[in-house]
Amino acid sequence: MKRVLIVGAGKGGSALLEILLNTDRMKIVGMVDIDKNADGLKSAQDLGIPTGSDWGDWIDKDIDIIVEATGDESVLERLLEARDRKTVVIPGTVAYIIAELFEEKESLLDRLKLQTNNQELILHNIRDGMIVINNESKIQFVNKSAERILGLKREEIIGQDIKNVISDTRLPHVLQSRRREVNQKLVLENGRKIITTRIPIINAEDRLIGAFAVFKDITEVVNLAEENTDLKEIKTMLEAIIHSSDEAITVVDENGTGIMINPAYTRITGLKETDIVGKPATADISEGESMHMKVLKTRRGVRGVRMKVGPAKKDVLVNVAPVIVDGKLKGSVGVLHDVSEIKSLTSELRRARQIIRNLEAKYTFDDIIGPSPEMKLALEQAKVGAKTPATVLLRGESGTGKELFAHAIHNESDRKHNKFIRVNCAAIAESILESELFGYEEGAFSGARQGGKKGLFEEANLGSIFLDEIGELSLSMQAKLLRVLQENEIVRVGGTDPISINVRIITATNANLEKAIMNKTFREDLYYRLNRLPIYIPSLKERISDLSELTQHLIGKLNQDYGRSVKSIDQDALEHLEEYHWPGNVRELENVIGRAMIYMDVSEEVIRKEHIPALAATVDNPENTMSLENTFDQDLQGAVDRFEREYIHKVYERNNFNKTRTAKDLNISIRNLYYKLEKHHIEKKSTQDHS
Repeated sequence: MKRVLIVGAGKGGSALLEILLNTDRMKIVGMVDIDKNADGLKSAQDLGIPTGSDWGDWIDKDIDIIVEATGDESVLERLLEARDRKTVVIPGTVAYIIAELFEEKESLLDRLKLQTNNQELILHNIRDGMIVINNESKIQFVNKSAERILGLKREEIIGQDIKNVISDTRLPHVLQSRRREVNQKLVLENGRKIITTRIPIINAEDRLIGAFAVFKDITEVVNLAEENTDLKEIKTMLEAIIHSSDEAITVVDENGTGIMINPAYTRITGLKETDIVGKPATADISEGESMHMKVLKTRRGVRGVRMKVGPAKKDVLVNVAPVIVDGKLKGSVGVLHDVSEIKSLTSELRRARQIIRNLEAKYTFDDIIGPSPEMKLALEQAKVGAKTPATVLLRGESGTGKELFAHAIHNESDRKHNKFIRVNCAAIAESILESELFGYEEGAFSGARQGGKKGLFEEANLGSIFLDEIGELSLSMQAKLLRVLQENEIVRVGGTDPISINVRIITATNANLEKAIMNKTFREDLYYRLNRLPIYIPSLKERISDLSELTQHLIGKLNQDYGRSVKSIDQDALEHLEEYHWPGNVRELENVIGRAMIYMDVSEEVIRKEHIPALAATVDNPENTMSLENTFDQDLQGAVDRFEREYIHKVYERNNFNKTRTAKDLNISIRNLYYKLEKHHIEKKSTQDHS
């Protein structure tokens, strides 16, 4: 057992104390620091290790290894002069490298959480030099340690070709090969010796964007090692570092014979040192090829290889790298990762993605604007309905917000974490609607997918399905839907076995279902099934008092869509909107507000009456109603052409025959307006009228 004295009880000495305590091959006989309050001295005293302030008191006490951890070169020189020739002195530079390696594991999570604006500060303060180049070999970044090691100022380096700064650099080769080079020796022009690792920078799209090198100045370490270092002791130190790692590590020599494993390797594989050390590299493999032997043959590292190791056939991912010293292959190092842990994390990620994917209902009751009594009643009914499993029937004119209510009911229910499927029954062709809703078995029809396909009801299992335009279903589909409501099961097209489902059904229609029943186009029994919880959503003209709040809400929404900063609408414009009967309801209101904002000047913040496009004529205003006299002797196209001609003429006349404003009010292009004026001979008549 080697007797060790630690000189320096600061951060580096404290880290070394903890490392050396975990090895059976070394005994710490003392710890020294001129600061009697140093943290390391307190730790040593708690462990019963002798401490002091003068290393001279220990120099003659049969010390095998002295670790100089003060970082003071004068202390190192005095130690070298005073030591016994058999005593090995480890300089502070090595001590700090070891300390940093030890701290790397503990600080990894903290470093990952650092904000981007702190990264450059960190890179500038690390002891290792760093150079980053782009894909044209131009230097983009150097840290202060690199400036110190290279003996150059940052201003002399940034923007230069890397070859102009380090003539023997292999970073351009790394750009070409896209392969990392680990722990390579290099002598700089200024005579400094460094160990460098070169790594390509490849983004998520597998595009090479540059490369970087990290290097340590080992000039002093190499010089001292050539003169004083006992290789056996260095090996002992490296073993201590490897044994302290939580990564499972295995090392073989150039012949593929195992020479080292660490405790983490035993924990994962169940294999001990006696099972591996001195045995062939294949000794630990249950299934797969030995990556150690492959690397020794090719002299190239491998990453992410799947195999099974140990008696329990543990599933692992393996990274193996060759150990090359002075161009000679000396062995290889392997690192194992437990696949079960990776699978667990992958499963958690998949579950999180599934939850996000399933949360398709975008709106809640907070998104539905309406302080009017009519709207409050509809909202109260919907909130009650959300807490029950009953089928909901949403009724109201087109554009009143039936889909918003469906979203909100799902999000308020206990099914909110499961799928919300939307189906527009009028938008899917009758020929494929059944297979879309109920799915189909393999071979059910020509072109059917191999293995069949789930229908939308199955996809919505445990969640909600929203059937819009329910009144458009054929009588045949109504019968099949009635079976779903009665039996809670579906039968795929081409299948015979029923499939149980648990789905909340929300339906909507703007059709008069009672009239459809009388006309024999809607089943009465299905109507009573759907009408368990009817919710009537009032039209905008029935809740015109909501117009002001609705308009303000839409302005905020459209500001985000259009990148505008409109703040409000003035009273005259609002009163103008309140006089309109809104046949298109909230959807039409959003269209009108959107068009007004588009045509506003970028600097304007208030919507005024002149910004609002022409609203369609109301039926209640006889002055705006075009006469149908003398049109019943025409066919439909003739009547449409006559109406278009008269309407365009009225708008043209109202705008004082200004074509630009007329096209804006009609919501058509100038080119289209010219075509229609010529088609209907309006220009000539308008000119005569105007004159």
